[in-house]
Amino acid sequence: MHHANHFYGHANVMATYAGLRKPPRIWGYLQHGWNILDGFAHGTNFAPGMPKYVWTDSVRRRGQSVGLRNYSVIGSVWLYLLKNHPKLATQDKRAKGTLFYPFHGWEGQNVLGDHGRIVASINEHETGPVTVCLYWNEYQQPAIRKVYADAGFRVITHGYRGLHWRKTDPDFLLKQLRELRTHTRVASNRLSSAVLYGASIGLQPGVYGDPMVLENEHPSFGGQARIKRLWPELDQPFVPADVAKEFTDTELGVDHVVCPAEIRELFRWND
Repeated sequence: MHHANHFYGHANVMATYAGLRKPPRIWGYLQHGWNILDGFAHGTNFAPGMPKYVWTDSVRRRGQSVGLRNYSVIGSVWLYLLKNHPKLATQDKRAKGTLFYPFHGWEGQNVLGDHGRIVASINEHETGPVTVCLYWNEYQQPAIRKVYADAGFRVITHGYRGLHWRKTDPDFLLKQLRELRTHTRVASNRLSSAVLYGASIGLQPGVYGDPMVLENEHPSFGGQARIKRLWPELDQPFVPADVAKEFTDTELGVDHVVCPAEIRELFRWND
């Protein structure tokens, strides 16, 4: 199983949906986040002939345009998580405030930018209580946590996504779902998976503030300029509900979710 299939506990989510206690090896590559190119991280070394399981047909088309093949469109793992936890289908009656996700780095690249400017943007647009969720990469840096804590925000992290089969938190996405359910808004300084996840369950989304820069970001993804050019209607502090629903349904692949038996067949979990 490619190690990225484990990110955020995705393999565990799919195993639960398929009726299994633990995830066997997935025969192929599983898209682990919203992606504006071929569905996978730049430089992924694909084994010849191995399937690629992606969220949407647009991802498949983009991948094929650069010469990749063997795509299966199955929708996002997030949608399967929602099916695994129907009791979290409705918003907590005590929900309030905004859950803000600053753009983050990862093990191989740091994010470059001024977190103080993000605080200023949040104060400009949010009126209720604010929770800032930092990725583990930034959360482990006390100076960054302090910027948001000193502004009066609650500061959390959903945990560690895992890398090379180590320290994967199988409940990462479930923790994220539970946290989102306690808020009425989700926002970020970049359009991202977290914004889509929140919008998909009815939170009012927003995208605003300094988008920051990813250290040595590869130009093949087109950067923020491409995202704003393709989806300008999503680049605003308060995205209308109808616009958000249409976008998230499409980009998460609502129409492509398959049944447990088909997942077992596709992933070769019946062998």
